[in-house]
Amino acid sequence: MADNDKKLQEKIKSQGELVRKLKADGADKAKVTEEVNKLLELKKQLGDEGSKKFVLKTPKGTRDFAPGQMAIREGVFSKIIACFKRHGAETIDTPVFELKETLTGKYGEDSKLIYDLADQGGELLALRYDLTVPFARYLAMNKVSNIKRYHIAKVYRRDNPAMNRGRYREFYQCDFDIAGQYDLMLPDAECIKIVTEILSSLEIGDFVVKVNHRKLLDGMFAACGVPDDKFRPICSSVDKLDKTFWNDVRCEMVDEKGLDPKAADMIGEYVGFKGGIGQVNELLTDENLKAQKNALEGLEELKLLLTYCELYGVADKVCFDMSLARGLDYYTGVIYEAVLTGSTAQAVAQNTDEPVGVGSVAGGGRYDGLVGMFDSKGKKVPCVGVSIGIERLFSIMEAKAAAAEKKLRTTETEVYVIAAQKGMVEERLKLVSALWEADIKTEQSYKKNTKMLNEFQYCEQNGIPLALIIGQSEIENGVVKLKVMGSREEREVPRASMVEEIRTSLAALRSNGSEG
Repeated sequence: MADNDKKLQEKIKSQGELVRKLKADGADKAKVTEEVNKLLELKKQLGDEGSKKFVLKTPKGTRDFAPGQMAIREGVFSKIIACFKRHGAETIDTPVFELKETLTGKYGEDSKLIYDLADQGGELLALRYDLTVPFARYLAMNKVSNIKRYHIAKVYRRDNPAMNRGRYREFYQCDFDIAGQYDLMLPDAECIKIVTEILSSLEIGDFVVKVNHRKLLDGMFAACGVPDDKFRPICSSVDKLDKTFWNDVRCEMVDEKGLDPKAADMIGEYVGFKGGIGQVNELLTDENLKAQKNALEGLEELKLLLTYCELYGVADKVCFDMSLARGLDYYTGVIYEAVLTGSTAQAVAQNTDEPVGVGSVAGGGRYDGLVGMFDSKGKKVPCVGVSIGIERLFSIMEAKAAAAEKKLRTTETEVYVIAAQKGMVEERLKLVSALWEADIKTEQSYKKNTKMLNEFQYCEQNGIPLALIIGQSEIENGVVKLKVMGSREEREVPRASMVEEIRTSLAALRSNGSEG
């Protein structure tokens, strides 16, 4: 019987591999369905015993998060949300899936990564690929023309998962966007300022925010002789320059996308430009670019953006870079990307098996035409936004915590209630209830009778700053003992002023940074 089960498992494995290969090769839908049905029939043959054998793993491209990891994530989220709120943003939420037609045609070559869902209820649906397109749909559907919003939620990519390289099928995005008709570059500069504030607050090391402009890219392509219908494909190739070498990109443009080699060589000269306002001014004198209206508009707007960045005090963190070409089809103006530099980039590379310099930690840009795609009258709502690369930031923060070898608190318990003798469970419950009512984060043991030494060890192991001790003598005298775990200081406090004394002690611990 065991041999039969083993042979059946091998058949199921083989059939599963065949189904995956057919899907990857884009085989005929009927053929795929036929082979999937064969796979299901084989699985049925396992019977009841087989159905009880679970493979305990998460799906490819997903993962669980332990309490320690979640503590780090919540800390990162709190700093990011605090920054968004400081800049006056409000938040929204949208469904995890959209009508498929809402998502298709918005992501260029990446549209193949959209997760389709089976037809349920007569609608063709797909899991959201990012938070920007649903936001644009929300604006058009609700006739919203002005909003400053943030949105933190999971998105989904039908990608080939490589988790050691930061590629997931399910992951969080963290977006901030400003929608509305405003003067040039004021919202754009604030988005860049927000990126620098967030990355600085997280103390992840050195970084630079690269900036460019889609109008400048289009003007540069035109000046180099790229046909109009090849702008987006060529732009997608240039977008790979942060991951590979120029020669590889040139080969892709010429050999795969049919670009004239002379045009490719001209592009190669332009994408080497990087720096500040000086480099923008230099390009403003370029005769080829001066003949392109798009290029001139893009350069003038970049010059204004860099001026505002200087006034915001972040010019040292911003760099104009002509090789930046973010590939999404919906960008219409300024584009930007924050990348780690120097030792920080090397540390991340060692931790994730990625080449040094690969992978941004934030990116975004202006997309003035996206909302109009969803409006019946084509009404446009100018938008600019940024997406924080939250998963990459989590990985960096987790690596930092591991390197520091510091005990990480996974709860926020402030007080632990301890009984000095047996038979005190009712008194403990009274104290715990009073502290909960006062909004003080409190715990106690779930055993009726406990040993004080074990309770103190629990406080130390979990970083709980205060212990509240109750015994028969304390009950008779109307007091409780308050112990500061870090200093071992212990004092009696009147029961009536217990809450006030605890709050005073917690405030003192916070002020000298010794809480927990």
